[in-house]
Amino acid sequence: MRKKINIIIILMVVSVALQSCPVCEKQQPALFKGITHGAGPQSNWDWLIIAIITLITLVTLIYSIKYIVFPKEKNEEHIKNLILNN
Repeated sequence: MRKKINIIIILMVVSVALQSCPVCEKQQPALFKGITHGAGPQSNWDWLIIAIITLITLVTLIYSIKYIVFPKEKNEEHIKNLILNN
């Protein structure tokens, strides 16, 4: 029980530390206000980079979930079956 309380306290402290400060919040565009520290994207190239990175991350997440839920390997001697069956 004490371990759970310590984890909750640590998560609460970390979540407060991750919020942006008032100075940084004024420098951020509306989309990122209150989320990050520092100056936001300065040009259209920055927005393009953010969009590409977001797209790559989402595609990676989708494929990761897809192959975890529906693995293609059917061989009974495959290592995943050794782990799942034991």
